[in-house]
Amino acid sequence: MGEVTVRVNGKPYTVGCADGQEARVQDLAKVFDEHVGMVVSDVGAIGEVRLFLMAALLMIDEMQDLREQIGEANSGVARVSAGAHEMERRAAFAISDAAARLERLLGAS
Repeated sequence: MGEVTVRVNGKPYTVGCADGQEARVQDLAKVFDEHVGMVVSDVGAIGEVRLFLMAALLMIDEMQDLREQIGEANSGVARVSAGAHEMERRAAFAISDAAARLERLLGAS
C-alpha cells in the first residue's frame, strides 16, 4: 500500500492509497483544497472539521448536479436513438415499397 502526503488548508496530511495511485490522490487533494479555500473565503476561519464538512457538502452538491445533467443527457440520447430507429424503419419500408413498385413495373412490360 502506498502513502502520499497532501496539503489541505495549508496543512500536510499523510494518507494511504493503492500502489501507483499517489498522483491521483494528490490531484484529488488539490481539488478538495480548492473547495476548502472557497469555503474559507465565504465564511472565514471556522473549525477544521466544519470547514472540511462544508467543502465536502459543496463537492457533493456539484456531483449531484453533474449526475442530473448526465441523466438528462442520457435521456436525450435515448430519444434521439429512438427517433433514428424510427427513421431507419421508415426508410426500410420506403425502399421495400419502391422495390415492389419497380418489380410490378418491370413485370408489366
